[in-house]
Amino acid sequence: MERRFWLGYHTLQREEQTGMVTLANKNREEIRLARELEGDFAVGSENSFGFSHSASDWTGDIDYGCYLYITGTEFGGIVSLIKSSTKENSIYVQGDTWRGMLAKKIIEPKAGEDYRIVKGRVEDIMRELVVEYGLDSLFSVPTSADDTEIQFQFDRYCTLLAGLEKMLSSIGYRLDIRYIKTRWDAYVRLQPVQVTDFSNKAEFSQDGKLRFTATENKGGINHLICLGKGELKDRLVKHLYVQKDGSIGNAQYFTGLDERTDIYDYSSAEEPELSEKGMERLKEIMNSKEFKVDIDEDIETEMQIGDIVGGRDYITGISVKKPIVGKILKIEDGTESTEYKIEGDD
Repeated sequence: MERRFWLGYHTLQREEQTGMVTLANKNREEIRLARELEGDFAVGSENSFGFSHSASDWTGDIDYGCYLYITGTEFGGIVSLIKSSTKENSIYVQGDTWRGMLAKKIIEPKAGEDYRIVKGRVEDIMRELVVEYGLDSLFSVPTSADDTEIQFQFDRYCTLLAGLEKMLSSIGYRLDIRYIKTRWDAYVRLQPVQVTDFSNKAEFSQDGKLRFTATENKGGINHLICLGKGELKDRLVKHLYVQKDGSIGNAQYFTGLDERTDIYDYSSAEEPELSEKGMERLKEIMNSKEFKVDIDEDIETEMQIGDIVGGRDYITGISVKKPIVGKILKIEDGTESTEYKIEGDD
């Protein structure tokens, strides 16, 4: 069984038969295992799924509003699109993952307020938002012994997904999502879980006798001109610069041939939102590092979106330590592969 971890994009190949994807009807009653499907669940970035099915073997039991999922994981969602291609003799089914559903709800400021501000136990806040946005018929936030409290200001008109992720990240937590099936019920469980730093548990390097490829790209953007609210000479302009140590500041470090500039246009933004969003954008397009290595199966199965991974090549000196921001589970020819994406290098 071969497992590969690629910091940047990670490819994990498991030579085993699939059959884990379950089909359930609109009432979440299991129908069967959908072993014939080929495609993928993408979470963390696209937050959608897409599968193909031979038209010759189509029975029609996969319908709009049906559920496709892998029990105990966050790979799953609801079918919202079905397309038939006679040329390819295939039926295609698509839909949003659980994260995708959260991304289609918007957190708005309350009437008369500039920002939505929350205060209290993290679990209670999450539960209240799930109810407020009408998701409690499917999503559930269980009560635990974690009494962590927070006061947090959401970005204006952010998605529920982005808001929850940013709120949890501010206190070292991540959003854990899993489809739970019991004898009496089936639901999507949302939980605040502390981020695990796998770079401390196991650094991927030559010390572990691992096969890997290390790549460092120093051609990224290091000067971002952020354009906010206003017109012409009255427009809000903010310059952000990457510093020598990889941090972001207001003073320019790279000049001349070393300077690489780009524009970030956010015409409705004022300060401090323009600076915050500009920094997020610059982190995505600045210098990057990638590691591609074989990893231990036990570690891989624990890693979730928001957890931190790391790697080091002692020959070139390239090192990286970043959170996982995306996962794609692919199913093809009876085998599975999982890709991970980590946050852009800082």
